[in-house]
This record gives sequence, C-alpha cells and structure tokens, in this order.
Amino acid sequence: MTTRPALLLVDDDAAVRDQMKCDLISDYDLLEAADRTAALSQIHQAMPPLVLLDLGLAANVNGVPEGLAILRETLQLNPLIKVIVVMDSGDRAKAVAAIQSGAYDILEKPVQLDVLKVVLQRATYLFNLEQESRAIQDKTNGSEFDGLVGSSRPMQAVFDMIRRVGTSDVPALIIGESGTGKELVARAIHRLSGRKEGPFVAINCGAIPETLLESELFGYEKGAFTGAVQQRKGTIESAQGGTLFLDEIGDMSFSLQVKLLRFLQDHKVHRLGGKNIISVDVRLLAATNVDLQEAINSGQFREDLFYRLCVITIPIPTLKERGCDITLLARTFLMKFAETQKRVLKGFTPEAIEALMAHDWPGNVRELENRVKRAVVMAEGKYVSPANLELKNPSPVDSGSTTLRGARDLHEKELVRLVLEKADGNLSKAAVELGISRPTLYQLVSRFGLRASKFPDNLEESRA
Repeated sequence: MTTRPALLLVDDDAAVRDQMKCDLISDYDLLEAADRTAALSQIHQAMPPLVLLDLGLAANVNGVPEGLAILRETLQLNPLIKVIVVMDSGDRAKAVAAIQSGAYDILEKPVQLDVLKVVLQRATYLFNLEQESRAIQDKTNGSEFDGLVGSSRPMQAVFDMIRRVGTSDVPALIIGESGTGKELVARAIHRLSGRKEGPFVAINCGAIPETLLESELFGYEKGAFTGAVQQRKGTIESAQGGTLFLDEIGDMSFSLQVKLLRFLQDHKVHRLGGKNIISVDVRLLAATNVDLQEAINSGQFREDLFYRLCVITIPIPTLKERGCDITLLARTFLMKFAETQKRVLKGFTPEAIEALMAHDWPGNVRELENRVKRAVVMAEGKYVSPANLELKNPSPVDSGSTTLRGARDLHEKELVRLVLEKADGNLSKAAVELGISRPTLYQLVSRFGLRASKFPDNLEESRA
C-alpha cells in the first residue's frame, strides 16, 4: 500500500481551499490553514513534504508580507519542504523575493490544475530523493567508506567489492576515469584490511618524472648520485606492514615496470647505490585511467606485470553513470564548503538540480567538487543557481517555453528523466511510480528525446 504524501494548503479564501481539496484529495493527504499561525502549527505537527501557499495573504508580519513570512519560517523548520507559491501575475518583485527565500516553484493565478499536478508530482519525487540521500549520507558518515558517498546501484556494487577485497591480502587493480575517486576506494580497502593499523602510502606514478620515480619507489643510499646527501627510504619500504597505492600505474616506464615486477615476485628491494637486500611486507593496490590491455597490445605495458596487479579488478563508474548520486554528492560538498566558508546556504534551486543532472561531467566527482566549491563562494542568495555552478540552465525561459504547455512539458520531461534514473531504466518500475502505463511512458521518452541507449531492452519490450 502506497502512502499518500501530505500537502498543506495555505489560503485565506475558504472557497479556494475547498476547490483544491476536491481536485487533489485522491492523490494527497490534505491539510489546510487560513493564516500564518495555523500554517506554522500544521508544519510543526505534521511536517508535510509539500506546501501550496498563496503569497497574497493580507496581513503583514513586521513589515514582511504574511506569505513570505510563512515561506521563510517553513524552510527554517525543514529546508527540504517543497513550497509551491501561488501569486497574481505581473508582480515580478514578489516572484523574485519568493525565489530568493527558497520557493520551489511559482504558479500564477488562476492555477491550471494539470500544471499544478505535474509540479506537485515532481516536487514529491525530489523530496523523497533528498530524504533518501540524507539518510544514506547519515548512514555512511563515519563508516568504513568514509569519504565515499553513493546510493546508486553502480556504487553499491563498488562497496560490495570493497567489502570482499578488503579482508583479503591480494593485489587489486582499480580502474576508472580521472576524478572518479580511485584513491578513496584504495583507502577504504586498506581500512577494512588486516593492515589497517599499518601505513597507507600513496604515490602518483604519472606526476613524478621517470628519472626520479625509481628513487622515490626504492629509496637510495648516501652518495648514490649527485645530491644524495643522506640515506632515504623509498615509498615501498615506507609502507612496511601496510598498503602501497600506486596511482596512474599505466604511466610507469617500461624499464621501471621490470623492477616493480621483480619486487612483486620476491617482496625484496635494494636502495639505489646500496648492496643490502631488504625484505618488505606490503599489500599493493594500483589504479589507472588507461586501458592496460590496449597498452599491452601496443608494447607499452608488460603483460606479466598486468596479471600480477589485477588479481582483483575493481571498476569505478563515471559520475554520469551514478544518476542520483550527483545530487547527493553535490549536497555533501555544499554543506562541507558552506561550513568552511562560513556561508549560510540552504541548497540548490530546482534549476540548479536540473543543470547538475543534465551535465555530462567529463571531470567526474573532482569536477563536481570544484564547481560546488566555486558556487559556495559566488552564490548571492541562500540557494545555488546554475549560473553559480557555471552550468547551462537546461530549462531556459524562451519563446518556446513561456506557454503553459511549454512549462508543463519542461516539468514532465524532468520528472520522467529523474524517475527513470532511479529505476535504472526499468520502464515497468518507472511507470508504476509515475502512475502511467508502459506504452504511455515509452511515448513520453520518445517525445522528450530522452536517452534511450541506457535502457534499450526495456524500451524494445515496451513496444511489444
């Protein structure tokens, strides 16, 4: 049995509230209030996810219009509540004030019922998504995956691999695009291993010149070369009893690969310029954004080293493949950087959420973190906009979207896309959540030009 979401109707006109109740009673548990006192009392008691608020309430509170006062106090109580504002057309100043105060959306009077239903449905979905994201974030904070956040199916598969690999002591190869969090995965494996009390030593093989990398890895004795004024342990030796993480191992020179292979075979090293052989007990984790099989075929990577490294292979998904994790990570970064910068920010505007989900993220999580950090500094109000993120607004107001039909299409498209993301492209599950048939959903997917490549089998099934 599906629980209907609660919706608070705030309007001082009883006839308007009665009409709304008749129109929405089948889909929502309705609450009502005629003034600020009653509205805030309902919010304190029921904490509804949705509020439909008439911005034109007559009374003022300390010079602030009553409607705006309710909006602001509601979001102070729970920033996740979606407040849809209803107002007279043409009052741009009030519309701007409402958006700056955190209104989820604005509808002009007279309200078109079909548009309202789409807005409410989309707001409900986003509220639930944010609630789930917050719960998962609370659950993962302080866990063995500290620093790794994700509720998507691809990331749950990564977490499962970390749990399995962590308790073993075999080498593992972590593969994924730059910025996906490969070192965080390596650190999580180390924290679950029997070596967690030992050191975790990381070195980026692509960031150190070839002439220096050997001495960084194996160390050197005093006088081994010009400038070697004292003995120095290498990173391999420094990781004794712990984990050695070699990032971007695909960039390692062929000659150095030979020496690394020898170490993996006998777990012994000798420093440059030294004669003593030193036994080292470390676990090796490696990572790369290079296709090592292609590098083997082109003679740039040793096949025997490859098989030594990839006893276990852990693929890390791109950020775009992680769907709803994008907004979860964005909010995590927002809270982190807002606290650091001592900024009071409540979240992202609906347009910013759409922009985040629409962007391709070639730089993955690293790019997202960078954009949110910049947005925290640049945001002028309490909510981050697409402009603050330097992202294109996916739903610009132009001649094609100023009509009610255009506005409805924009809302419908985003809702369908979000639900499909959550359902991993499963049309049956998505159709149930949207309350429509699979053929109707397929028609919407085709009409809005959504990416069918992510779920071709499901779409083909729907055509039958």
